[in-house]
Amino acid sequence: MENVVLTIHLILALLLIGCVLLQRSEGGGLGIGGGGGGAMSARGAATAMTKATWILATAFIITSITLTILATRGSESGSVVDSLAEPAAAPAPEAPAVGGLSGSDLLPPTSGDAPATPPRAEEPVPAPAPEPAPGTAPAAPANP
Repeated sequence: MENVVLTIHLILALLLIGCVLLQRSEGGGLGIGGGGGGAMSARGAATAMTKATWILATAFIITSITLTILATRGSESGSVVDSLAEPAAAPAPEAPAVGGLSGSDLLPPTSGDAPATPPRAEEPVPAPAPEPAPGTAPAAPANP
C-alpha cells in the first residue's frame, strides 16, 4: 500500500513541476511568456492551468499526509521526545575490556584537586601538584 501511494506521490510531484513550469509568466521576469493565439484565449489558458495546479497541489498534499500516516502506523512510541527520555534514565553501559583491561582502567588517572572540566582558553592552566620523591610517603593535605 505504501509503495502505491509513494508512486502516485512521485508522479504527482513531476506533474506539478511540469504544470508550474508551463504557466504563463505574469511579470515577464524571465523574458518569456505571453502572446500566442489558439483554441483558448490567454485568460482561459491561465484559468485552466491554475485549476490544474490547484488540483495537483491538493492531491500532492493529500498523498503527503497519507504517507505520513502510513509511516507512523507501525511505530510503538508516540513521539521522538518520548524515546529521548528513556535512555537518560538507564545507566551507562560499561566499556568493553580491551587487552585484559576493563573500561575504567582505560581512563586517565584523576586526582582529587583536578578540575572536572578542562580550563577555558582565556583561563590560565593550573600547575600540576608536585610528585613525591620515590621512597617517601605523600604529604597530607593541609586543612585551613
